[in-house]
Amino acid sequence: MLSRQKPEALFHSILKASEKKPENFDVADPELKEMVSQPMLPGKMQGLRPEEKQKLRKQSVQDISKLNIRWLDEMTNSEAQLLEKMSLFWHGHFASKTVNIIYDQALLNVIRENALGNFRDLLMNVSKTASMIQFLNNNQNKKGHPNENFARELMELFTIGRGHYSETDVKESARAFTGWGATPQGGYDFRPRQHDDGVKTFLGKTGNLSGEDIIQILLDQKQTAVFITKKIYRFFVNEMVDEEKVNVLAIQFFNSGYDIRALMTSIFTATWFYEEKNIGTQIKSPVLWLVGMRRQLPMEIQNPLVQLVLERLLGQVLFSPPNVAGWPGGKHWIDSSSLMMRMQLPQIIFKSDAILSRPKDDDDLMMGMRDLALAKNIKKLKSPGNQFFQAKILWDKYIKNFDETTEPVVYAAVRDILLQKPMPMNENDMIKYIDESNRDKRIQSITIRLMGTPEYQLC
Repeated sequence: MLSRQKPEALFHSILKASEKKPENFDVADPELKEMVSQPMLPGKMQGLRPEEKQKLRKQSVQDISKLNIRWLDEMTNSEAQLLEKMSLFWHGHFASKTVNIIYDQALLNVIRENALGNFRDLLMNVSKTASMIQFLNNNQNKKGHPNENFARELMELFTIGRGHYSETDVKESARAFTGWGATPQGGYDFRPRQHDDGVKTFLGKTGNLSGEDIIQILLDQKQTAVFITKKIYRFFVNEMVDEEKVNVLAIQFFNSGYDIRALMTSIFTATWFYEEKNIGTQIKSPVLWLVGMRRQLPMEIQNPLVQLVLERLLGQVLFSPPNVAGWPGGKHWIDSSSLMMRMQLPQIIFKSDAILSRPKDDDDLMMGMRDLALAKNIKKLKSPGNQFFQAKILWDKYIKNFDETTEPVVYAAVRDILLQKPMPMNENDMIKYIDESNRDKRIQSITIRLMGTPEYQLC
């Protein structure tokens, strides 16, 4: 069993499972792909009839829902757990929302392919995705009329962070990224005639700087390593940052040439990572919580769209971040409504019961209800049929985990698997709510009860 391995050996087995290059996701509708694969004459997309645009939009929305579910399934079932969790981190770091399946799918594939590789490659490749170029308006960044959106977010959110650049640096960087565009097929398209090839000065460096030069200058700043390392520390270790440890890790990260795999190895093999102050201190994000529950309690979900309802209820819809800064995380994940939903859901799944809450309309996602394709998709998610969590729990598979557990310590064994920290409620207080009719029912009952506790929300 995994629990019998020493932490360092366990980590290396997890790391090894993530070494294989991930298979690209491709859930886009063939007809949609065929349409965008054709050479596009200037203005052709603008020339589409309203009903054609609406059809494309509707199909894209449906396909993004498929991509969402496909990734949830991969996170749940894949042995490459480190790669998928690292990809989820980068998904929030490089937040983008285009409502374009071709673009969103390509960005996710770039992230997953580079999630444990080199940060330079990841940053460069993400910056050239059609998703990021469209989301941050670099398609409109032209010589003589620079758009500063991508240049600003590249520094503020993706590399060195606020306070380490000037407004002049933003303007000069924007000039360097003029001409960076994207094709309807989702490819990178450099447009020389729109590029400003004049002399620029950025962070003390002067020359005919290109966008690639700007990215390299940012990577040459040790502050970039500090910024990234601190964000990873908050996601994987503790919201309360130990500055001394982060600085040591950041130096190693910078000196390694931004080797993400090496950074994660340093974190997960450090003795301080397993100190009590770093255990059970973080609130699981909605996606981590849902995937974790599915991994611990094997189930076959008959209506997978219900997971999108849960994402909306709990505040983390994949491919739909609240803004370019991504999801804030931490205590933002929990309010009285979402905590109650989390605590009720295990019992709802157990009984295949109804989710009584209804997702709120996201004004940003709904485009003020002007976009009919999006509006209909949200309406579909809110339909009564998708309010029931219809799942078959594979209890036989789960209960096998306790075949060698003697009866007196069954409760403790289940608790140790599910919870990171001990509960303030003692075993006797919990047992009075447990079904004691037979051993299997007892294990089932303990599991559902523990999954419905506040402690289960922590990792």
